[in-house]
Amino acid sequence: MIKQADFIESIADALQYISYYHPKDFVDAMAAAYEREESTAAKDAIAQILINSRMSAEGKRPLCQDTGIVTCFVKVGMGVQWDKTDMTVQQMVDEGVRRAYTNPDNPLRASIVADPAGSRKNTKDNTPSVVHIDMVAGHHIEVMIAAKGGGSENKAKMAMLNPSDDIAAWVEKTLPTMGAGWCPPGMLGIGIGGTAEKAAVLAKEALMESVDIHELLARGAETTEEQLRLDIFKRANALGIGAQGLGGLTTVLDIKIKSAPTHAASKPVVMIPNCAATRHVHFHLDGTGPAELTPPSLADWPEITREVGADVRRVNLDTVTQADIEQWQSGETILLSGKMLTGRDAAHKRIQSLIESGEGLPEGVDFSGKFIYYVGPVDPVGTEVVGPAGPTTATRMDKFTDLMLDKTGLMGMIGKAERGPATVASIKKHKAVYLMAVGGAAYLVSKAIKKSRVVAFEDLGMEAIYEFDVQDMPVTVAVDSQGVNAHETGPAIWKVNIANAANA
Repeated sequence: MIKQADFIESIADALQYISYYHPKDFVDAMAAAYEREESTAAKDAIAQILINSRMSAEGKRPLCQDTGIVTCFVKVGMGVQWDKTDMTVQQMVDEGVRRAYTNPDNPLRASIVADPAGSRKNTKDNTPSVVHIDMVAGHHIEVMIAAKGGGSENKAKMAMLNPSDDIAAWVEKTLPTMGAGWCPPGMLGIGIGGTAEKAAVLAKEALMESVDIHELLARGAETTEEQLRLDIFKRANALGIGAQGLGGLTTVLDIKIKSAPTHAASKPVVMIPNCAATRHVHFHLDGTGPAELTPPSLADWPEITREVGADVRRVNLDTVTQADIEQWQSGETILLSGKMLTGRDAAHKRIQSLIESGEGLPEGVDFSGKFIYYVGPVDPVGTEVVGPAGPTTATRMDKFTDLMLDKTGLMGMIGKAERGPATVASIKKHKAVYLMAVGGAAYLVSKAIKKSRVVAFEDLGMEAIYEFDVQDMPVTVAVDSQGVNAHETGPAIWKVNIANAANA
């Protein structure tokens, strides 16, 4: 007999747990990647991710401001009985999600919008979740639950290959097209076979497994899938994409594959990445009460500190000039202090409408000579000025960038991942800059924000325009005023470095 209340409580507890605890295997893999990394930019990015991870574990606050869409795999034993039958499994999972995301001690950002092709109105409690239910042998319930960020989910790729096509070659060709919006290094889940939708579910379920590629490398492959994992792992890391796409030795931490029989004429393949905010946990219910999730020991995290070198440029955003930013070089580390405005998809769309209608920007919103930070923060708790506030994928704002630079006097932008070629050209034309903050370091970034207030579009919630007052916020010059793009130059250099080392 499984109690409905125990199931709901377990879902809610699990989602709170994974909001601030990385799996130990992921921490270990990131720590190993940090130790072997030779790229300065990539090593610093991994350091920020690991420091953020420990801070989140200590403070019990989200690893990332994007607290994700909930995906839940529920395996229900055929012999299970429920004490109450007034709710479906989907409804029970959603109730657990609702409680977790509205928890006053650690509120999680509600990111789910209904009517996706139309009004896209936020449901306010992060429901509904995506639930996959299997009836299996036995008298227990097994749950695998994850919170998947939009930045990595948006990079999923699917192909209907020919039966004779090389899957590893397809991954090697496709991975660079995914850019850095999925916040590498992370895992790749690959589903093979079945039908198109089955392959996608297999890929997502594969991401629920632990990082163990090091064990496979040590003992060698014994099956076709294991050989494919090793082949893809080697090819992916040889690309030199590196942490945050800045170039480096580690692009993927592990390759996970699940497969199913398929039609003789078909070879469906789906690849879904997991980001640096990998969040999942497994638990069982046997009728004896809710799941017991044991907190990890803080000793599981490596002791890593970031030293501010003498070559780091400190910038006051309140006094920075055009002449100043034209001195900044692609790949350079900068510490920002002063005032910046925020805005992401919904705010940009509204700004575009106001400018094109001739109405102009709302009172109090002046981008002239200012920087905009692409972010949708978590609500603050206690004495916090703002909750975790890491960068969102800048590529989504590309279609608005030329307008913003041309019509508002905007000087620069801050986000994560690369910009498209047209946007890089626009940045060069306007002598602007694009700065990159580390995705997956949201709690760390929030500690640099000393003041926060909403200045416009309050109805948009986390997508409102805020004014942040920051102190020593770490960023990297990703595109400088000359159009030099670190997301192109970094991986290109490290792809050659890795190839030369392999041939040495």
